[in-house]
Amino acid sequence: MAKIHWNKKQMSRAPAPTTVPDTLHDLDFMMKDSKRFTAGHGWGYAEFDYSAKDDSFKPLGSGANCGVSCHELAKGTDYVFTAYGKR
Repeated sequence: MAKIHWNKKQMSRAPAPTTVPDTLHDLDFMMKDSKRFTAGHGWGYAEFDYSAKDDSFKPLGSGANCGVSCHELAKGTDYVFTAYGKR
């Protein structure tokens, strides 16, 4: 899974206050592989901060286990916070 985080801004053309994505902030990834990521309950994590100045990404966190402690809160949904809409 991938999650894109954007900085937000107010859309000037909208008749009512409307927030839209602006510049890229960072990227987060989760990968399910129970053999590779045993410490993360089968999940590996990666975070990359985006630098608009350099148009580059810098790894954040401490490797594949960087999201383990935070995602313990979502144990009941296989460690995934996102709730998907009905298809």
